[in-house]
Amino acid sequence: MIQETIEFITKKIKDFRPEIGIILGSGLGDFADNLEGIRISYSVIPGFETSTVAGHKGQLVFATVNGKRAVIMQGRYHFYEGYHINRVVFPVKVMKKLGVKTLIITNAAGSINKSYKAGDLMIITDHINLMGVNPLIGENDSTLGDRFPDMSEIYNHSLSELAQSMGKKLGLTMRKGVYAAMSGPSYETPAEINMLRIMGADAVGMSTVPEALVANYCGMSVLGISCITNSAAGVHPSRLSHEEVVETAARVKEDFKKLLNSVIEAIQ
Repeated sequence: MIQETIEFITKKIKDFRPEIGIILGSGLGDFADNLEGIRISYSVIPGFETSTVAGHKGQLVFATVNGKRAVIMQGRYHFYEGYHINRVVFPVKVMKKLGVKTLIITNAAGSINKSYKAGDLMIITDHINLMGVNPLIGENDSTLGDRFPDMSEIYNHSLSELAQSMGKKLGLTMRKGVYAAMSGPSYETPAEINMLRIMGADAVGMSTVPEALVANYCGMSVLGISCITNSAAGVHPSRLSHEEVVETAARVKEDFKKLLNSVIEAIQ
C-alpha cells in the first residue's frame, strides 16, 4: 500500500521533495491556509483515512515555507475515531519515504501542571504512552527502521532548545514538559489526572505519541509542540468541551504561526 501511495503523491507533486513534515493539531490548521502549493485531500490518497473531528481539514499541503520544502498534514486522524493504530501513523511512514528528515508535531492539550495557563505553548521534552497500543507492534519493515528502536531522545533536544529560544525572542509564554497520551475520546477523570501528575506528566492529549514513536523509529528528528487549550479535569472546576479547545487554539493561532515560521526558518 505504501508504494501505491508514494506513486500517487509523486505524480501530483512531480519533482517537489519535502524535507520537513508538519502535523497540525486541533484548531491550528490555519497555518497552512495561505501557503501557495499543492493540496491533496486525504479522501483521494490511497491508504489515507478521513478526519472526522472539528478543526481538522483533512488534506496534505506541499509548499515551500521560509525556504524549506514542507509537507503539511492540515489535520490528523486519531485512534479514537476507530482507525487501527497502523492507519493513524501511516502518513508518517509516507513522509519518511518522500524524504522528510524533520517532523514537527503539534497538538492541543490540557494542562496537568497547575502553573500552566490556557494559551501557553509547551515544548514536549518526553512522553508517557497510556493509549494501550504501540504502532510498532507487528511485522517490521527494515526499510523504515530497526525492530527495537531506542527511545532515549524521541524529541530532539537541539530542536527543542531552538523552539524554546525562538519563542522567548517572540515574547511568548513558553513551557517545557512531559506529554501524556490517552486513547480518548472521553476526557480524563480527575482521578486519572491526579495519577498522571504523580507520574510526572505536565499536559495530556489524545494524539502525537503514535506519530512521534514512528518518526523516531524512522530516523527523523522530532519536535513536539503543545498548545495548552484548557485545564484538565480536577485542575479547575469548569467542565471540559472540544469547543473550548478549538476556541483557545484559534485565539493563540497568530503566536503559534510566528513560532512555527521562526523555527522552520532557523532549521539547518
